[in-house]
Amino acid sequence: MKTLFLVRHAKSSRDDPTLPDRERPLDDRGRRDALTMGKRLSERGVKPDLLVSSPALRALTTAQLIADEIGYQRKGIVVDERIYASSPDGLLAVVCALDHKLKRVMLFGHNPEFTDLSHRLSSEITDMPTCAVAEFRFDVKAWADVGEIGPAKTNLDVPKK
Repeated sequence: MKTLFLVRHAKSSRDDPTLPDRERPLDDRGRRDALTMGKRLSERGVKPDLLVSSPALRALTTAQLIADEIGYQRKGIVVDERIYASSPDGLLAVVCALDHKLKRVMLFGHNPEFTDLSHRLSSEITDMPTCAVAEFRFDVKAWADVGEIGPAKTNLDVPKK
């Protein structure tokens, strides 16, 4: 069984129009939402084997805040350039290349790619608001098989419930 979590970065600030896109920080609501979602994941006992983030500050900060809540070491977060300005196919290639020994992996990135990939994996998901967490459980032995078959279970959690 493999479990994939796709986490859209929390709400970011656009207060400084001179900042490059990659350097936009989270706003106050984004920080609160990331902590809220991290606490929910922690309460559910979610313990990923690996966290992989886009290099964009808003995605990496979301990953760090959630990591703190679930007891994952920040230094263990892998930054993967392929997640920034990607495509659903590009994201799926990242997933399919994961080490087969990993059972639970959490990716942090951006829309529209995360919503598009989530919808491709499960038609139940049509939108991922900021800081949404889509969870997919696949009855496969290798990550390379993800996308070839549908998930055995899908869940979407959003900050505003």
